Amino acid sequence: MTPAARPTAPPRSTIGSTVRPSVPSVMGSVTGSSVRPVSGSVSGSVIRAAIRAVIGSVPPVAADALLAAVIFVVTLGPGRVVEGGPAVLALQVALVAPLVWRRRAPLLVLCVIGGAAALQWAMGVQLPADAALLVALYTVAARRSWRATLVAAFVLEAGVVAAAARWAPPGRMPLTVAALSAMSAAALAAGLWTRARRAYVASLERDRDQRARLAVAEERARMTRDMHDIVTHNLSVMVALADSAAYVHDRAPGQAVAAMAQIADTGRQALRDMRRSLNTDQDADRAADRAADGSVGQGVGQGQERGIAPLHPAPGIADLGPLAERMRAAGLPTRLRVEGDPADVPAAAQLTLYRLAQEALTNTLRHAPGARAHVQVRLTRRRADIEITDDGGRPAPLRPAGRGLAGMRERVAAFDGTLHAGPAPGGGWRVAAALDLTGPHASSPDTSDPNATGPDASNPNASGPDAS
Repeated sequence: MTPAARPTAPPRSTIGSTVRPSVPSVMGSVTGSSVRPVSGSVSGSVIRAAIRAVIGSVPPVAADALLAAVIFVVTLGPGRVVEGGPAVLALQVALVAPLVWRRRAPLLVLCVIGGAAALQWAMGVQLPADAALLVALYTVAARRSWRATLVAAFVLEAGVVAAAARWAPPGRMPLTVAALSAMSAAALAAGLWTRARRAYVASLERDRDQRARLAVAEERARMTRDMHDIVTHNLSVMVALADSAAYVHDRAPGQAVAAMAQIADTGRQALRDMRRSLNTDQDADRAADRAADGSVGQGVGQGQERGIAPLHPAPGIADLGPLAERMRAAGLPTRLRVEGDPADVPAAAQLTLYRLAQEALTNTLRHAPGARAHVQVRLTRRRADIEITDDGGRPAPLRPAGRGLAGMRERVAAFDGTLHAGPAPGGGWRVAAALDLTGPHASSPDTSDPNATGPDASNPNASGPDAS
């Protein structure tokens, strides 16, 4: 394929103008019309993976039986076993056959092979099948405790010295002991390395499993907190609007109709927040958004023609205005003041500020009827401050304690910030938080609000002990 050979219609992409690589770019390097294949490393890795798969599929007993058979056959000729008669053949079998069960009972197998070797030494017969002792020592080192491994190594070393004393050529006993000891040490080191590697892999697997369990638990907790936060806020607003609509239904039908429309809008917003929190399918989001906006049957927009699902970013500072409007429509006069540029604040920090304001305002609406609220936000590149105050209103009946204050502290603690919640000096209630935007946590792209919790503690009327 030459550089001029291009697809007639480039594939569409939902982000920028990313184009999929052509076939030559995968198979090799394209320079002009020459292609340099790089299939050698690929085929090698495939072959190695196939070999590992085949070896892994063999049962351990079968693999050990094959190992014993190989040692038996390889040492049969050099040891002149056939010429030695039935007794030597029996010794050969006694030295090699126990290896079949070496993984099930390493110490027992080593003892049986060691007994056969001692009998061989007493009979004065030399057999190369003594190499089975090295395999047995390796297995003990790989599968048993340090104490058992040291005992086995010392016993085998004693056998090495005894064998060298009997069969070493004159004057070469030290060299023979050194050579045999080196082989024993190699088998011991290989077994210890295998055991250490197996323990390391097991620790990695345990850590992976623990991380997976923690991730699942954290995700479940996040979804539960998100649902609680979304449902509590929106239902509180909808209940207040419904009460208002029922109250003015006869005297001001127009206001009642407006309140009902606001209830519908609040419900749609709750559904959007729930879908975003649960990460549902984009097609379902698009269809539900068109239905919520009343655009069903009115054609397809440009983004939908391209197959781009509508994005639903997590709420942030820009959404504080609509939040204040919903609170005013529900009967809570709310003033909002934002100082600074929201662009300087990461999305995760903006989400935390939004949840703090939502929580505090919802509790003021629920537990301090007739109050007026004020939200003030100050933003810099290094710090974000938010203060939510109310003038008290008419205290509502006390309700059971919730996790509101603890949840707020968790959200603020994620940014190494500070939180103050308690009675305001001039009356009412005050919630103030400061977030540090200089740490690595502030640049996290995660805007899933993992610490969102219920709002039942940001107002003194929600629970006295929880607001301490």
